[in-house]
Amino acid sequence: MIVGAASSSVSLSVIDKITGAGVVQFSPANTSPALDDAKTDPKNLYFRTAPSDVLQGAVMANLIIGDGKNNVAILARQDSYGELLAGQIEKGIKAGGGNVAIKKLYSADATNFTAEVNAVAAAKPDAIVLVSFDETKKLVPQLKAKKVGPRDVQTYFVDGNTADYSKDFPKNSLTGTKATLPGADPKDFKKRLLATDPKLKDFTYGPESYDATVLSALAAISAKSDDPTTFAPKIIEASKDGTKCTSFADCKKLAEGGKDFDYDGVSGPIEMGATGSPTKASIGIFAYGPDNTYTNQKYIAGVI
Repeated sequence: MIVGAASSSVSLSVIDKITGAGVVQFSPANTSPALDDAKTDPKNLYFRTAPSDVLQGAVMANLIIGDGKNNVAILARQDSYGELLAGQIEKGIKAGGGNVAIKKLYSADATNFTAEVNAVAAAKPDAIVLVSFDETKKLVPQLKAKKVGPRDVQTYFVDGNTADYSKDFPKNSLTGTKATLPGADPKDFKKRLLATDPKLKDFTYGPESYDATVLSALAAISAKSDDPTTFAPKIIEASKDGTKCTSFADCKKLAEGGKDFDYDGVSGPIEMGATGSPTKASIGIFAYGPDNTYTNQKYIAGVI
């Protein structure tokens, strides 16, 4: 089995090659709703521990409306991840009575965003949502130059660009910026990771990566086989119903004994549905401080 890819668009471009070869693909970070389409995975060999952006989009929209913003600009990557998450956020904002002043998509391969940033500035939004990856490091200075940067207009990040920017921007560049990030509170798991590598700074989708590996191993033990077509159906079974267990060791004993078990992992309850995606998940809401790093404000549980 393959753990990955991180990007939804990458997974959509290789899933047919991986599952077509009879290999399990298990992503810890894919969030595109497109990956729940039965046509995308006809062999039922694709799984993920990250929740669909249907949930993150709803939480982000509620956060924006709750902050009293009603003239929102959405600037997003033009790929399966950016377009679909931006669409979910737009849908939620409108459902909540807010207005989307502009939704602008930019090429994922772009190096210059002048036209898109000018369009956002011209819309005079009271909030901006950036659905981005590493290009955030280029977008923020350009937005700042047009007086619509994070210190000028309330800004929101999503899972793709929620990161430590302490070495990328001057202090106070992101103060007050808010972000959404799927996953449960990883505090205890962070300690375990830091015990292995004290230099780690970003932990995004670390718990989900761990759980993807553990679920696959438990499924193979239950199936008494490492053949993908044999153990793949056991992955969903291992994530729901049965006797609750929260460690590989405890679940392994149940699996070896032929017992029905329900692994609740470090990323949350997981509870996979028929498409191999979580049906229950938590979304964390974070805020950036003067040092351009983010801290948790609260976690919101939801059903997809």
